[in-house]
Amino acid sequence: MFTGLIEEVGTIASIVERGGNHRITINAPNTAKELHIGNSVAVSGVCLTALDITPKSFCADLAAETWARTSLSRITQGAQINLELPLKADGRMGGHMVQGHVDGVARFVGLDPIPNADDFWLHLDIPEDLEKYVVFKGSIAIEGISLTVAKLEGLRLTIAIIPHTVKMTNLGSLKAGDPVNIETDIVAKYLEKWTHRDEQTGSLTVDRLVAQGF
Repeated sequence: MFTGLIEEVGTIASIVERGGNHRITINAPNTAKELHIGNSVAVSGVCLTALDITPKSFCADLAAETWARTSLSRITQGAQINLELPLKADGRMGGHMVQGHVDGVARFVGLDPIPNADDFWLHLDIPEDLEKYVVFKGSIAIEGISLTVAKLEGLRLTIAIIPHTVKMTNLGSLKAGDPVNIETDIVAKYLEKWTHRDEQTGSLTVDRLVAQGF
């Protein structure tokens, strides 16, 4: 499990395709020194397995499904990616609960300075099927970054970004139209599972919530 607090911005050193899969090599000395073969690591929000670790880099294999369904398909040599190690058992939950299981890919619209402030507005267009999981002031992971929803108008998502987040993540390297990984709040997905609408009346039932002791 992760928290969405980025620990290092790594750089893609190489991408090699092997039988439909892709192996990426990431230069990230701070992260590499903490890893062992087989450890999990969040790469721009995607939980991957660390392989071929050196003092300054590590590799990870991407299945064809992962390559096709995440923003990692846009990366090229030299691209910046966000890195986070899993939360330790005695660690503090500083962001929110992030699994590293990407729900979908949004489109980066822009990172615009807020007038008379040092902060920025991050604008994204999200997939229609994820809109139901996004709520005002709710948590969301963008490229593995734990963020808070400021506004949702239709499918246009807006988030307030402080300068520190721009400096310590890959957001400043993105261009309009770039795909970005989204993981919605896990609580919203469980609530959807536990509740359902009666097919005849259309009324919302909560019997599964009751069964769970809520």
